[in-house]
Amino acid sequence: MEQFYYSIEESAVDQRVDRFLFDKLTNISRSQIQRLIDENHLLVNGKKVKASYRLRLEDEVAFELSEKEELKVGAQDLPLDIIYEDEDLAVINKPVGMVVHPAPGNETGTLVNALLFHFKDLSSVNGEIRRGIVHRIDKDTSGILVVAKNDRAHEALSLQLQDHSMKREYVALCEGIIKEDEGTINAPIARDPRHRLRMGIVRGGREAISHFKVQHRYEETTLVRVRLETGRTHQIRVHMASIHHPVVSDPVYGYKKQKIEYSGQLLHARVLGFNHPKDGKYMEFSCPVPEEFRFILEKLAKRKEGLER
Repeated sequence: MEQFYYSIEESAVDQRVDRFLFDKLTNISRSQIQRLIDENHLLVNGKKVKASYRLRLEDEVAFELSEKEELKVGAQDLPLDIIYEDEDLAVINKPVGMVVHPAPGNETGTLVNALLFHFKDLSSVNGEIRRGIVHRIDKDTSGILVVAKNDRAHEALSLQLQDHSMKREYVALCEGIIKEDEGTINAPIARDPRHRLRMGIVRGGREAISHFKVQHRYEETTLVRVRLETGRTHQIRVHMASIHHPVVSDPVYGYKKQKIEYSGQLLHARVLGFNHPKDGKYMEFSCPVPEEFRFILEKLAKRKEGLER
């Protein structure tokens, strides 16, 4: 079952919720939407509603799509930054703004569309719309991830995720000055019961552990290196926000008024290390932050240097 979440803006106010979903889920018929609503797969602000419900500003719409209604995905000739490739796997540097796999309302332009064009074989462990995908990073987070070309490689890599032996290290620019040089955030994460579009620190949620280390302190922000011990949805974004240092330019967990403009949150998956699924040899890859991210850091460093003179 796939879940989708929408926050209602002014353009959709007073629209029937079934019509709204029909416009969003372009590959699903109106009768299918109606059936899924009748089967209680629709929640608005955490409550069941009828198809005739009229949307209000900032309503939070949650909708579940059963497997038989899931999308079919096609190959697209999209550019890919391939860091490494062999017969079992590929390591990709994903740009900011690219979604990892298709979803209703976002059926094309994803990493999976590009993978299907560039690679003949991809694992099928996670189904058609997630061909090859072992783990994900958010649309507006850049950086490195591994793709499996066959099911055997996929299963071996997934085991490393589960036993926390896969090395995943991020770089994040966070709001405010973090006083500690390093620290560990151990706080469970689950869907926020008050805001279904967000994740949150929730008692009884899934275990989530992040280790951070300060790299640079600027005038009003701090650059940290974060190593994931677990890999929950939005983990770094939720954890850093929980200690009052959200990732800069994060539209969900960050400050409403942003002093730094960026095309996504200033979060980059920089290092990935794992044992090769065939011979067990340890492999580690890294990729620098995007040029726009680097330019912001250089600008912050110069400003701080100027103030200290």
